[in-house]
Amino acid sequence: MQQNEDVIAVYSRKSRFTGKGESIGNQVDLCRSYIRSTFGEQYADRAVVFEDEGFSGGNLNRPGFRKMMDDARAHQFRAVVVYRLDRISRNISDFSHLIEELGRLGVDFISIRESFDTSSPMGRAMMYIASVFSQLERETIAERIRDNLHELAKTGRWLGGTTPTGYASESVRNITVEGKCKKACKLKLVPEEAEIIRKIYHLYSRTESLSETEAQLLREGIKTKTGRDFTRFSIKAILQNPVYLMADADARQYFLDRDAEVFSPLEAFDGQRGILVYNRTHQAKGRATVYLPVSQWIVTVGQHPGLIPSGVWIRTQESLERSKCKSYRKPRNSRALLTGLLLCRCGSRMYPKNTSRITDDGRPIYTYVCKAKERSKGSLCSCSNVSGNALDAAVLEQIRALPEDTGALVSRLSAHRQFYAGQQNTDLPAQLRRQQSEIQRRIRALIDSLPELEDSAAALHVKERVEELHAQAATLRSRLSALETPPGPQALWGPRQDTLARRLAGLQSALDALPPEQLRSVIRAVVEKVVWDGRQAHVVLWGAAYEASPAEHPTLPEQTHLREDSK
Repeated sequence: MQQNEDVIAVYSRKSRFTGKGESIGNQVDLCRSYIRSTFGEQYADRAVVFEDEGFSGGNLNRPGFRKMMDDARAHQFRAVVVYRLDRISRNISDFSHLIEELGRLGVDFISIRESFDTSSPMGRAMMYIASVFSQLERETIAERIRDNLHELAKTGRWLGGTTPTGYASESVRNITVEGKCKKACKLKLVPEEAEIIRKIYHLYSRTESLSETEAQLLREGIKTKTGRDFTRFSIKAILQNPVYLMADADARQYFLDRDAEVFSPLEAFDGQRGILVYNRTHQAKGRATVYLPVSQWIVTVGQHPGLIPSGVWIRTQESLERSKCKSYRKPRNSRALLTGLLLCRCGSRMYPKNTSRITDDGRPIYTYVCKAKERSKGSLCSCSNVSGNALDAAVLEQIRALPEDTGALVSRLSAHRQFYAGQQNTDLPAQLRRQQSEIQRRIRALIDSLPELEDSAAALHVKERVEELHAQAATLRSRLSALETPPGPQALWGPRQDTLARRLAGLQSALDALPPEQLRSVIRAVVEKVVWDGRQAHVVLWGAAYEASPAEHPTLPEQTHLREDSK
């Protein structure tokens, strides 16, 4: 067996940030103290720390834990020290497999709170017994949470988070029998948004098509509450949300027939108020939201007014269920090479769409279609489609034609830059400044919300979002600076161009032998984007200096003629 490095790892975890108690920092400090007293000062100084904050111990899907196990498999340390057993796992099965794998890798496991010694049979047995109690505690917590959901269901409270379109959150204060003031939230109607919801249900009831509903909303310029265009996915989420359902006897029977736990009594289903559902989703940090089956829902009548009659809402669910088999699915094993790189002149991405035809040599024929054109049924964009087979082949030919010689590549990029220096989008600086102002507004709004969140877990996410917005603002400042102060000739060649030259070295000769998956990677290493203007494609290489407006590019009669343009 390969020898493990003489290093000790420290692992710490906490389900949510509180800034007190057994925090991540406290756990690490206690583990370092243990290492210092047991192994020596040099081991404490060299200890490698792996941290997971905001992750449950119910599973092992945690980034810090996965990194630790990768390093263990690479034999980069000889022992793992944790503050307490349940910091590593609260699941017996996961814990058992973990200890077995660490044993195979020759890595000792040490829990300083329980003082386990994995080198003896009794120590291992006691550790498994403690793991049983950790799982028991986790399951007890889960049961307690469900009991709390039942208590909340009695009140019909809105628990917070992003409010559904059509409603806003409203704070309500109640005085208890002990004279204490309790604060809660409920949903209140936003009339202008409520009309959009009714329109979406009306359009879908008429067409029974998500794409047709989407196209009509785009044609009418109707936006979401955040100012974005509606998509099929956001429309479907609205159509499936029971919050809009008017609570009447038919609605109650719908949930009972699907084994949901209906908490409110029959007389509460008055046909006026809406429905609230608890335990509808399972959310875990770092994972997509999972929608639970109706049989696991806790259904109650809310305090908000309903919007959609039960007959319409139930027919909509039945229609969506029937449409599952007809929904769009991404083509498998597509030979398209420019997916994710190809942009239409309108700024939307173009995606490959398979046809039923094949080429003379038996390959499927596909076309690239503008997403905005497809979604709006041609009302937002009228740009022609482009033959995917011909465009991919032409881009590969352009890559083959690029000079590997650095001096020749400098000359080529310089010529392109001079050609487009007079064709920059004069509106772009103004657009970037507007984006800067919007980002600053959002940063101020998030910062203003922090005092209300205090020490809640949401405060951590708000801070992370502020950092992301600051990074976006810095990127916008850099782009503005580049646009307002064009670089001189001496600045043409730089790190990005060096990277491009390295990527091109020896590349052309290997293209013919590569499968589609590797060809896509090769193209992404050299090409930043490709813009289709309806008659010709413009290839933008990594390392170009300017960003030109695709709509202003001169056109040529040949459909598959390409130019190498500077960004």
